[in-house]
Amino acid sequence: TLSSSSAASDVYKRQLQKGMSARTLARFRAKQITVEQDARGQSTLHREAAAPLALLMCVTGLVLLIACANVANLLLARAATRSGEMAVRLSIGGSRWQLVAQLLVESCLLAVFGGLVGLLITRWTLDLIVSLLPAEAMTTVGGGINRTVLLFAAALTLGTGLLFGLFPALHSTRPDLASVLKGQSGQPAGARSSARLRTSLATAQIALSMALLVAAGLFTRSLFNVSRVDLGLKIDDLVTFGISPELNGYSAERSRALFERLEDELSAVPGVTGVTAASMPILANNNWGNNVSVEGFQAGPDTDTNSSLNEIGPAYLRTLGMRLLAGREFTRADAAPAPKVAIINEQFAKKFNLGRDAVGKHMARGAGGKLDMEIVGLVQNAKYSSVKRPVPPQFFTPYRQDSNVGFLTFYVRTSLDTEQLFAVIRRTVARLDPNLPVEDLRTMLQQVRENVFGDRVITVLSAAFAALATLLAAVGLYGVLAYTVAQRTREIGLRMALGAAPRNVRAMVLRQVGCMTLVGGTIGLAGAVAIGRFARSLLFEMQGHDPAVLAAAALALILVAFGAGFVPAYRASQVDPIRALRYE
Repeated sequence: TLSSSSAASDVYKRQLQKGMSARTLARFRAKQITVEQDARGQSTLHREAAAPLALLMCVTGLVLLIACANVANLLLARAATRSGEMAVRLSIGGSRWQLVAQLLVESCLLAVFGGLVGLLITRWTLDLIVSLLPAEAMTTVGGGINRTVLLFAAALTLGTGLLFGLFPALHSTRPDLASVLKGQSGQPAGARSSARLRTSLATAQIALSMALLVAAGLFTRSLFNVSRVDLGLKIDDLVTFGISPELNGYSAERSRALFERLEDELSAVPGVTGVTAASMPILANNNWGNNVSVEGFQAGPDTDTNSSLNEIGPAYLRTLGMRLLAGREFTRADAAPAPKVAIINEQFAKKFNLGRDAVGKHMARGAGGKLDMEIVGLVQNAKYSSVKRPVPPQFFTPYRQDSNVGFLTFYVRTSLDTEQLFAVIRRTVARLDPNLPVEDLRTMLQQVRENVFGDRVITVLSAAFAALATLLAAVGLYGVLAYTVAQRTREIGLRMALGAAPRNVRAMVLRQVGCMTLVGGTIGLAGAVAIGRFARSLLFEMQGHDPAVLAAAALALILVAFGAGFVPAYRASQVDPIRALRYE
């Protein structure tokens, strides 16, 4: 058995290698067979989603860092107000590490409460993602939270609580006992180092927010480019669905008769202006190709003669709004007994050097076959399997000339309300065969949106994360400035007592905002360029950078930063010098 199997394998290999050049044969032999687990079936979603999910994980990590920086600033400010308490505890014999442990427990409790709230937000976020995914993706991607993810989130929550609570805990447990116990709490313990750290954390938040704003802008611009793609089709008022009678035990003859009856019945519905069908659904990430032989085109051993293929019904071009440049469209007369015919697109004519005079020439499916198929039409280029991919060379043949068609995708153009037409289609199919399911009933607008669902998911989530990050950065900046102003109350009062105008005090605070925004924004731009390079493969008709996006992100960040800094600046300018000089 093994020897016969090996012999059959050798024969198969020789058949495959027949007519190959040495270069093609070398590539053929160099190919490797990869074995994958069959749990996912034939879905390629896990490969397509790998890069977007990696990018979203990075974005999520940046938002987490911003949130942790806010918490660290909060703990530092709180530690400054508890310097007296810590000094008393230490002076009566308390161990520093006992106090550090107590503060870390408090930090971890904050993290745990935040993690619990995060679980609620996770549920809403998952619902949002599910609403953006195509229905078929849900067979591969679950909408729940599994145990592994939950454990990872719990470990990350506790880890961030410990990591970002450690420095405030260490800082607050080493006060100057003499000065603190004498009541000089108006001068915070370790004021300079603490202030530098708070400022650095706020600047880091601005930098991360800048990077996320630029990333969100790039993906938004990319999605805008996708929405402007010329499909070569008219998808408005167009509904699509599929039926597969061969799965219900139909023979090829019964299937063909069912297809024709369905076309007739749907065409008779008032408000329906066009009905057609095709073997391959368009813009559904499905591909069907074949090598071809074309009259007048000499193909060598290494010549690429492959072309995309679709078997279509009469009025296909008119129903889908594809522009016929020359020749004619298929009719019902183009059936099995009639001579074989084909329609080609512009890309096909260009690839095989047919020009505009392609109508009347002959071609064949397969290499070296008899040229028994007459080209009767030339159609304008239109998208085939994907909105984002270039239009491939493509030829069309009548599905009625194929003796083994067991499933078709139908297209119905109508002026009826969508839901009303959906009900008509279901009733019509049920009348012909109650046991025949209607598959993938949707509008072509929905089909196009599902075709670019990855772009939509990335854009929506990156924009949401960028908005959240900017809000957190604004809150953090406000907190730093408000605390700084409170700590400098005496200094501000003295300045105003010596003649400083309120506008000068506001300018002093806003200068600090400007410096932090300038430094953070510059660092963030560098990070944004790195993110853009990493995400270049996910962007459509864009490089990893865009001057307009960079300028818009910078402007948005400046407005948010100065908006967050205005209230502390205004409060500083309203300080009463007499009260300030008696502060604490």
